[in-house]
Amino acid sequence: MRTLGPGSVSSLLKIVLDVVYVGLWIGAFGAGLAALAALLFMADPDLTNNLHFQGLSGHSFSPTAPMIVGGLVAATFYIAGILVIVGRLRRIFATLIAGDPFHPDNVRRLRTVGLTLAALELSRYAVAAVSAWAMPHEVEKVTTGFSLTTWFAVLVVFVLAEVFREGARLRREAELTI
Repeated sequence: MRTLGPGSVSSLLKIVLDVVYVGLWIGAFGAGLAALAALLFMADPDLTNNLHFQGLSGHSFSPTAPMIVGGLVAATFYIAGILVIVGRLRRIFATLIAGDPFHPDNVRRLRTVGLTLAALELSRYAVAAVSAWAMPHEVEKVTTGFSLTTWFAVLVVFVLAEVFREGARLRREAELTI
């Protein structure tokens, strides 16, 4: 099976990315609506007093309205970051299907993916720190440490961006010599 062009693996992956993209938009919309609803719950604290959750450490806890809103806002921003990544990957795969992998815009798209991955990881650290402060009994069981795999992926994406930049430069040179 071919890797580039119509009917290739790239076109199959593009279809998968399209489906994920639509699902992410639905998820972002739902999380945003839930955050707005939670803001309304803040007006009447009695509504959240009846909520009880069993945490990972076995402790039962009742989240406050600000905790719920904060979690939903964090989830909405996380989904938005994933939307940025999937959107850029969709555009990259569109150039692969067109048979033009070294399109100059792909360099910018890959850099955006790398920056967004880094921002998502940094925001994960921030959310873990706030969660540890707000719910110390629950966060102790959750892994919130440094992720070497994630930072390696960020570096790989930036290296790939430079490879694509060099490919685009070589393509321009070849076009000038013909």
